[in-house]
Amino acid sequence: MKNAIRYTIVPKDLAAHLFEVTVTVDAPDPAGQVFVLPAWIPGSYMIREFARNFVQIRAESNGKKISLKKRDKHTWVAAPSAHPVSLRYQVYSWDLSVRAAHLDQTNGFFNGSSVFLCVEGQLHVPHIVDIQRADDSACKSWRVATSLPELKAKRYGFGTYIAENYDALIDHPVEMGSFDMASFKAHGVAHDVVITGLVPNLDMERLCVDLKKICEAQIALFEPKSKRAPMDRYVFMTMAIGDGYGGLEHRASTALVCMRSDLPVKGQAGISEGYLKYLGLCSHEYFHTWNVKRIKPAAFAPYELRSEAYTPLLWLFEGFTSYYDDLMLVRCGLIDEAQYFKLVGQTISTVLRGTGRQKQSVAESSFDAWTKYYRQDENSPNAIVSYYTKGSLVGLALDLTIRSETKGKKSLDDVMRALWQRYGRDFYTTGKDAGKGVTEADVDALFDEISGLKLKRFLDQWVRGTDDLPLEQLLSGFAVAYADADKAAKPSLGVRTAREANESRLANVYEKGAAHKAGLSAGDILVALDEIRVSATNLDALLARYRIGDTVTLHAFRRDELMSFKVKLAAEDAPQVGLTVEAKPAAAVRLRKAWLAM
Repeated sequence: MKNAIRYTIVPKDLAAHLFEVTVTVDAPDPAGQVFVLPAWIPGSYMIREFARNFVQIRAESNGKKISLKKRDKHTWVAAPSAHPVSLRYQVYSWDLSVRAAHLDQTNGFFNGSSVFLCVEGQLHVPHIVDIQRADDSACKSWRVATSLPELKAKRYGFGTYIAENYDALIDHPVEMGSFDMASFKAHGVAHDVVITGLVPNLDMERLCVDLKKICEAQIALFEPKSKRAPMDRYVFMTMAIGDGYGGLEHRASTALVCMRSDLPVKGQAGISEGYLKYLGLCSHEYFHTWNVKRIKPAAFAPYELRSEAYTPLLWLFEGFTSYYDDLMLVRCGLIDEAQYFKLVGQTISTVLRGTGRQKQSVAESSFDAWTKYYRQDENSPNAIVSYYTKGSLVGLALDLTIRSETKGKKSLDDVMRALWQRYGRDFYTTGKDAGKGVTEADVDALFDEISGLKLKRFLDQWVRGTDDLPLEQLLSGFAVAYADADKAAKPSLGVRTAREANESRLANVYEKGAAHKAGLSAGDILVALDEIRVSATNLDALLARYRIGDTVTLHAFRRDELMSFKVKLAAEDAPQVGLTVEAKPAAAVRLRKAWLAM
């Protein structure tokens, strides 16, 4: 293909975790071709400096080595040449996550943003990548899983794949290995499920049945008439390991990490807590197919991958996605009302636990994601609020408000469909609405227009302000009772601990709690409570022998110094919010049934 940017990528050394990549430019810039590697990956808002994993790099033209100068931490300039220019480099790939690249004898995985240099000035031409099999006996049974369109490759085979431009190239991660694979169709669109890692007695049939319900419910939410999905094929890629959790959305796939124990077992009845968590993760990342991959904040249209791209709207793109991920599970019938309200109660409890919610709005949290949310420390619960968790509650509060005030005629679903129709459906087309992102002012105006209400004051209080959400009042209008079940039931230090070998380390010391008032700090290692040794597992049992208001002596190591603290035990102030449905009044029950049904 003339003037296409051409790549090859091959697992070069499995034990050294090295991919070898070449990129060839047929028509390089006469002044010297510039190559740039992204500094971050869309969906994970932190500068990750992927270029730090480059081990060696060289440039060639017409069969000869040419000069290659590094301009900054992720930019290289090749010497001018009248012939095609190629760069060959090796990438250290030992990140077992969804964000970068990983390679060993068990599998290979990469996101294009961490391995493919972009060719400045030619981002919009076709990009072709030849994914090659490693010359290693461990790879004889390997296959390739990706949502990239095949050019000269059989599906799930090594060979050449094509992307319409650089943005598309890096939005289709690649898994290679000996994986389990199954498929299903959701409203006519093929969906593939790929599981890498040892998972005994994996029930792939059940997994496909459950994922199909989620996918069809979400497709129908955005396109209730046509049931048309925005992609031709979708791939769920999961790395199953002993301990891990995470996901990252892409335009036609998602990369996931989970505990192998979270996946369904043949013959297992019901939904385990781990499997429910995994289905919620799949639901979350799939919802992003619409909300953030196509409906985008203006700051991401297009992405600026060399530096931070600030937006105050992550509460909508991540928070609303977090609201809908569990909501879709009850709407498609995978869980019942009681299970759903248990999940909502847990989210409310999590948000109310930290005093950071009183100091930072979700709009500020969105803007500061680069420096605060993705760089959390021991004081984060006292300083920041999550645009995921509180953002999901903002979505809940707005949905209930719209449904209540319009007597069920309008809902947040209508707002999401309007966002999709105006900003998302044509994002990747060539029409006048292509590539158009949404601004904060657009969001404010759209809420009022679609709902027919005046919602700016709520957005000012709940999104741009730090007010707690009136969820108890709102839920009562849907025949849902709200209760804080265990408040003040037991004595507490007001801390979160982490296990370090057989020791108990203070991971967080909550503001205004008993430990904070006594002078303890995050990082302290608890040694003894009233002269009885504190281990990694016995702190709760020791505290259970005391009453609220008792004073105890705590010994702790701070660095290498032994310190003593007098702690007056306080009431457990961590909320344990429980939600239960009520049978009356009938109008409220009807509103609830309409909210939780498709």
